[in-house]
Amino acid sequence: MTGTRGYHHGDLRRTLLTAAVQVIEEAGPAALSLRDLARRAGVSHAAPAHHFGDKAGLLTALAADGFDLLAKALHGAGDDLLDRGVAYVDFAVRHRAHFEVMFRPDLYRPDAEELVAARQRAGAALNSGVAALPEDRPTAEDPQGDALAAWSIVHGFATLWLSGALPARVGDDPRAAARAIAGRLFPKE
Repeated sequence: MTGTRGYHHGDLRRTLLTAAVQVIEEAGPAALSLRDLARRAGVSHAAPAHHFGDKAGLLTALAADGFDLLAKALHGAGDDLLDRGVAYVDFAVRHRAHFEVMFRPDLYRPDAEELVAARQRAGAALNSGVAALPEDRPTAEDPQGDALAAWSIVHGFATLWLSGALPARVGDDPRAAARAIAGRLFPKE
């Protein structure tokens, strides 16, 4: 036995996904390799391929996990669109590695059944916040357009936050900053 502590009888799939998150947080998705994940988990270099097939398979599973986590975060925020928007930004900050992969379909298999279902759950969670908007709003006849606008606002803000591109006056609390910015366009009643 070596001096490093390897994987021991548990959920290897989850262990590998956790290691993938660490790699992506450290160096981005391009730095990810199945061989490195196997080394980190203390398993044979073939073990990750057994669970995921290849890197795209692993990133597909990671993106699906991310969309499921996002759906849970949005549902946990309540019905208000502003609260769901803040939850979206909070998710992006807390789950940066997932967020970096989820919206890069060039990295994974976008038509994978588990991914499509998870993406639909997350989309439905964000869209249901639009249903809580006032019915007399000027854009009420186009709820899908409102949902796209809301997603664009919070996704853009999250991306700008994560890249460090926002001005210092925004502050250092992403939730508060997102609430202030998004609240300008979809305020609470």
